[in-house]
Amino acid sequence: MDLGDFEADNSVSCRLTSEIPDICKSEDCCLGIDEAGRGPVLGPMVYGICFCPVSRKEQLKDLKVADSKTLTEAERENLFQNISDAKDFVGWALQILSPNTISTSMLQRSKYNLNALSHDAAISLVQFALDSGVQLKEVFVDTVGPAEKYEEKLSQRFPGLEVTVRPKADSLFPIVSAASICAKVARDHAVKGWSFTEDLGEVDTDWGSGYPGDPKTKAWLLKYQDPVFGYPQFVRFSWSTAKNLMDSKGAAVYWDDDEEDGEKAAARQKNTSMLSFCNRPTGTTAQGAAHQSHRFFTERRLQGLGAL
Repeated sequence: MDLGDFEADNSVSCRLTSEIPDICKSEDCCLGIDEAGRGPVLGPMVYGICFCPVSRKEQLKDLKVADSKTLTEAERENLFQNISDAKDFVGWALQILSPNTISTSMLQRSKYNLNALSHDAAISLVQFALDSGVQLKEVFVDTVGPAEKYEEKLSQRFPGLEVTVRPKADSLFPIVSAASICAKVARDHAVKGWSFTEDLGEVDTDWGSGYPGDPKTKAWLLKYQDPVFGYPQFVRFSWSTAKNLMDSKGAAVYWDDDEEDGEKAAARQKNTSMLSFCNRPTGTTAQGAAHQSHRFFTERRLQGLGAL
């Protein structure tokens, strides 16, 4: 699987697609939707769709597709190759949601939780298939949240389609199993081939499963935690694990607000107000020593207030 477009800039989301089989533009088709990487604090979440003519969906069983979580990595790779080789009647598309996209979406001022983000990713992929000329008739979805409400939402959004939303759909419908495999293979490749834009030197890739409860994952988060700026963009800042570590291990800073002047609050806590950095002489720290700007500032071409 070629993830070149995503690897070129893994700070933003990316869509990857196969060619659309001609038969999918002329015959009624079924489409399955599933995701990979919903729970981890590390790496992207990937939504995938797979589609084929209704008249040939039983042939997916001949490809021996199954729920990706029940398969080894090698088995998933082989099955993805089988899906790709069946390009005369099977197509797929993926939406790779970068950790940065997930974090900024969930932490924005207006509420936008992971379920809403997941629903929107699924809807955009179904719309992509329709816009690409796929003659969709049936859609099968692994549920996110209450199945009945999700099914109603999709049915209202796509009134011409027969929508079925079920828990564990990836183990019930081969077309969803195929989507699950595509999504999981893409996430595995994205995580293994992750390019860190941050200057971290030789990065320790032994980060465990990436799930919040994994001791290896927690140890990795602590190892690569910046006391002010947090983590590399490989990390989902919006996960409670990351936020709790920042609260307990990060540097305390204070903002000026209506309730209490930031400088006074910082002085009371024997700390520094965030706004005090704005009027600091260029090239010095708070203690007057030589200072090299953090990459956060240099990448955005930001200068100290005194230099403007």
